[in-house]
Amino acid sequence: MDTRYKRHAGLVDRMANARGIDLEEEMLRGRLGFMQLEDAVLKCTGCTAPCACERWLEDLSGPATEPPAFCRNDDLFRSLQRD
Repeated sequence: MDTRYKRHAGLVDRMANARGIDLEEEMLRGRLGFMQLEDAVLKCTGCTAPCACERWLEDLSGPATEPPAFCRNDDLFRSLQRD
């Protein structure tokens, strides 16, 4: 697995956790498919601000009510929060 993909997979997981979403649990419950998760990571790899994302996640002191404006997966995270 290339390091860029791995980095962004980690960012997607960390952002989901910051939003109170357990991606593994969502997959087990059938609310998130493997292809959806893969698409989320691929969207993330196209982001021009991964360093800003990492800083945002590091600076977070509790659950995030809103993601950073540049998050390309906000729609996915919002839909998982609603379910």
